[in-house]
Amino acid sequence: MANTRSSQRAIVRVESLILPIRGDRIILDSDLARVYGVSTRRLNEQVKRNVDRFPRDFIFRLTKRECDSLMSQFATSKTGRGGRRKLPYAFTEHGAIMAANVLNSRQAIQMSVYVVRAFVQLRGRLWANRELARRMLELERKVDYQGGELHELFEAIRRLMAVPEKPTRQIGFQLRRG
Repeated sequence: MANTRSSQRAIVRVESLILPIRGDRIILDSDLARVYGVSTRRLNEQVKRNVDRFPRDFIFRLTKRECDSLMSQFATSKTGRGGRRKLPYAFTEHGAIMAANVLNSRQAIQMSVYVVRAFVQLRGRLWANRELARRMLELERKVDYQGGELHELFEAIRRLMAVPEKPTRQIGFQLRRG
């Protein structure tokens, strides 16, 4: 049971690193390197040494604009202040697994299972949400609105289904008023 809990925590931790970019779900090279227990530099060296194993649908480099957007969303450090000097690589699910294969370390192999499960779990949740939205729309079309009450109910359900934006973490001392 404890093993299952730690396994689930690992999946949730990895899932939190998966980002939507270009209509795909990706994990950044620095995050993947941390999960696999190697430096980002080592991960990227192995990718370059095994370039034939990483087609464009497995890995791509972020554009400056995408990188800037991520920096502003997640408060990543700026270049020249201890941050990155090169644009990061983005690994899709298949690229993340291939990276574990080329690293061939014990931790990379073990963690690759959690990476796959995190991508699968995320995909399952997205599918379930789409299916629920489709069924609600179908039901809405069948139901005759009586005074708009059902319309309000459907709108409330849609708001609950909406993916919430990640709240920005406030930095600094906050006074509590009360």
